[in-house]
Amino acid sequence: MMNIQINRSLVAALCSATMLLAVSPAWTHENDERVIVNFEQAIPNIPGKSLIAVEVEYAPGAASVPHFHAKSAFIYAYVVSGAIESKVNDEKVRIYRAGDSWSEPPGASHSISRNASKTDSAKLLAVFVVDSTDKVLTAASH
Repeated sequence: MMNIQINRSLVAALCSATMLLAVSPAWTHENDERVIVNFEQAIPNIPGKSLIAVEVEYAPGAASVPHFHAKSAFIYAYVVSGAIESKVNDEKVRIYRAGDSWSEPPGASHSISRNASKTDSAKLLAVFVVDSTDKVLTAASH
């Protein structure tokens, strides 16, 4: 199992930054997000690529800081519960509800990623297809 380094200030919602994630929960108290890597494995029929699934739970009103993803990371995002407000690259801001999904291209800039509700929690599953050598999946935007 490989260790994945994530930018803490930013993604405790798409990973909990500058710390190594294992399969245990990571908390970012300043953002009230819980991030769990729930699956990671090299893809046997695609040499050099790995699949990593990350569960992100947002407390009511919680948000990730603006961030970007690894240049090799293609991401499939699925809202498990609640509603997530998101803006990727130059696309318009959208609210995705439980059962909705979207994808993000390699190197995507994620200027908005937050719980759309101030009263209910939300959960997101992000599935990364990434170069196995990429250890930083998410980093804060400058």
